[in-house]
Amino acid sequence: MKLTEKQKRFIDFYLETGNQTEAARRAGYKQPHVQGAQNLEKLREPIETRLAEMEDARIAKADEVLKTLTRVLRREEKDTVVVTCKQHRSFYDENGKKVTEDVEAPVTVEIPTQVRDLNKAAELLAKRYGLLTDNVKVSGEGVVQIVDDIAGKASQSD
Repeated sequence: MKLTEKQKRFIDFYLETGNQTEAARRAGYKQPHVQGAQNLEKLREPIETRLAEMEDARIAKADEVLKTLTRVLRREEKDTVVVTCKQHRSFYDENGKKVTEDVEAPVTVEIPTQVRDLNKAAELLAKRYGLLTDNVKVSGEGVVQIVDDIAGKASQSD
């Protein structure tokens, strides 16, 4: 379906506002109440397609997750912490008396990735690539034989 520029604007404004009348008015339609309802019905498929694209862009894919974990592991990602810095200031007041002030100010500082985060990233990557072998998978074929010897034990204890 080939869309006109006005229809494309309607879709953009509808996705932005969620209101068909407002979208039609902003797109330039002369009767926004009527044409908004008509466009919403007629353009349902392109609207749904755009919504799906927008939703897909919000969700991290596997390669993005792996890249982020790798950056953390290599300590390329930075953490941000707030520290309190003291500033010491001395001056003389109007009477000539020495005054000392300590002023505390919060400062944001970037620090390298913490070791616990690095370890967690390494663990998650190792699990992804099957490097951890805590759980050994055993498979094979065999015959299972069930022996009913309960009756025999009961008679021996009597």
